[in-house]
Amino acid sequence: MTSVDNSLDNLLIQLGDFGKYQSLMFGLVCIGVILHSGVHVAFVFTAMDLEYRCAIPECDATNNTHYDPPWLPNAVPFANDAPSKCMKFVINNATENFENCNKASDFTTQTQRCHSFVYKTQEKSILQEYDLQCDDNLWKLTLVGTINNVGQFVGLFISGIISDKYGRKAVFILGLIFCGICGLLRTFAPTYLWFLILEFLDAAFGAGSYVCGFIMGVELVGPKKRVLLGTLISSCHALGEIFAAGSAWVFKAWRPVIYILYGPPMLLFFYFWVVPESVRWYLSKGRFEEAKQVLRRMAQVNGKTITENMLDKLVVVNQSECKDSITEVFKSRILVMRLINCIFCWITCAFLFYGLTLNSVALAGNGYLQFILTSLVEIPAYFACIHVVDRIGRKWSLSGSFFITGISCIVFMCIPKGYDNMSLAMWMLGKFGSTVSFTVVYIITSELFPTPLRHSMMGSCSTFGRVGSMVAPQTPLLAQIWDPLPILLFTGMATIAGLLTLLFPETLNIKLPDTIDEAVNIGKKKTDNSK
Repeated sequence: MTSVDNSLDNLLIQLGDFGKYQSLMFGLVCIGVILHSGVHVAFVFTAMDLEYRCAIPECDATNNTHYDPPWLPNAVPFANDAPSKCMKFVINNATENFENCNKASDFTTQTQRCHSFVYKTQEKSILQEYDLQCDDNLWKLTLVGTINNVGQFVGLFISGIISDKYGRKAVFILGLIFCGICGLLRTFAPTYLWFLILEFLDAAFGAGSYVCGFIMGVELVGPKKRVLLGTLISSCHALGEIFAAGSAWVFKAWRPVIYILYGPPMLLFFYFWVVPESVRWYLSKGRFEEAKQVLRRMAQVNGKTITENMLDKLVVVNQSECKDSITEVFKSRILVMRLINCIFCWITCAFLFYGLTLNSVALAGNGYLQFILTSLVEIPAYFACIHVVDRIGRKWSLSGSFFITGISCIVFMCIPKGYDNMSLAMWMLGKFGSTVSFTVVYIITSELFPTPLRHSMMGSCSTFGRVGSMVAPQTPLLAQIWDPLPILLFTGMATIAGLLTLLFPETLNIKLPDTIDEAVNIGKKKTDNSK
């Protein structure tokens, strides 16, 4: 830790670890995080696949139109007790006494594709808007989620550069505002292609808001409060997911959902006059007077006294004693293998976390409620991490959470149809495990690499991890090939990652490595100096 960290942390303790000022600013940041999380998962409901069947004009026109009338098996092929979405039997023109589909003889055994549909519910998604019905168009619905994650991939890279140059606050606020603009414009998209373009821009603009909000939230408090507040911000992410699902449940139409989720971020422009910039960012840029103004305001609101002498002790350390280059990592076989292992674990974490979240709406029963419960289970998982990682260690926490997810998926696959509550419980347990693993992988990765390279190594792992979140929305296509295939993939990757995690050295209670040599020797006895 540099002297600026020590000096600022000591000053924050004197001003109050979590006083009135920090409480107010933290609350405002949490509102932004909730709004960001809501728009982050909006595509689950705007691009939702729906239950529908072919419309049979000769029959539906003469009867009250229902999704599953008694005559439906005569008119539409069935598979797995469900009517075909896009195929219907050809009307038997040879029959003399056509009885409005009430007889099997009213139809031949030949099938034809239909172009009009009857829906089971009043739900509306872009499926109807852009005529994306039938299984051969399912990829267009799943592509929306992938495009969203590609946008985040690009946005995270660009927002990192912008936030380093112009500050965390600008990325946090403007990212949410431009995200809101693109989201609202999406409701006017004339074609599916324009919808995808605006989905990409929406995700790209908002990608950096969560990271910057997280940093701004935890940097204003003393060291002892950071773990707790970091957990609370993570919990706000889950609340945003619940807000999105609740809105979709109430309105059940994609345009009103977008208005509800993307409208509020437009109101955050006033944050520019209320929320402070990161003090550490000011100090790193040599903007000492602005940093002092934030601290003076904090002291005033918290009822504390701060002297100019205390402020003058804040110094910026522009040079680090360690000069290791990122190329040095690739000279050590141990660190290269460790990096590859970390990347696979990050990909697996993202794939499991988003895969289980996105597919929860397809479980038997109320998809909205299941998504809410699957999101809600993240909160106890975040708080469990606080206690688990410091008791049994990082390595065993990460490995154990992977195995919990893998075992839960296997049990879920073996549960017979009709046991919906048991299936949901196993699904939620799997999501609990994936949430713990996603949280712990952040911690262990930050402790496995030396100080000068820690940020770049974390960034590399996080970037590759986006591969998992890009692939996750495509898992419904795998179910078309074989229904259990996505679950088997979840299980296989979780098991492999759980085993590979055991190759990591334990980082509990170690001094964070400052050099390549210290990183290589994590977990080794002091007498062992070999690489």
